[in-house]
Amino acid sequence: MPFFLFLFIVLPIAELTVLIQVGSEIGALSTVGLLFLTAFAGIWLLRHQGLATLLRANERLNSGELPAREVAEGFILAAGGMLLLVPGFITDVFGLLCLLPGIRQWFARQALKRMTIGGQSQSFYFFRAGGQPFERPGPFGPAPGPGSNGDVIEGEYQDRTESGRRQIGEHKPRNTDDEKN
Repeated sequence: MPFFLFLFIVLPIAELTVLIQVGSEIGALSTVGLLFLTAFAGIWLLRHQGLATLLRANERLNSGELPAREVAEGFILAAGGMLLLVPGFITDVFGLLCLLPGIRQWFARQALKRMTIGGQSQSFYFFRAGGQPFERPGPFGPAPGPGSNGDVIEGEYQDRTESGRRQIGEHKPRNTDDEKN
């Protein structure tokens, strides 16, 4: 509740106060122009940094690695872009901070420190630091998590079905000639 109170009551009042102060110093038209300038600069930075992050994520996927840091940076970029579109100088400052590479990477590292990600081919497990897993089971039920013995059974199989692929329960008539031989 305190976050929503800040988001919907305190932040707009602070934004209006800053806009009035800046407007009284440089004029209303200059203030509106400055707001448009920060929005366009933010959009340009968002496109440039977003494309670079997307290319890094693609490289990591092609090398078989999980692009966790790039995904976290992508979320931070999206949040920064949204903050830049909201009119006001306070949100513009936070939005620009989210778009700067060094600060964005620091935010991403801090977010990833709080979350450990383990994956399997059909299941992903998310763990809080020292917490219980949030499971999304795969097609064969939940995969082994922490504390399990982690046995893996490997094997091969051979498909021995007939080319006609009889339905289950359908019986093939016996050939009495084969039994006589």
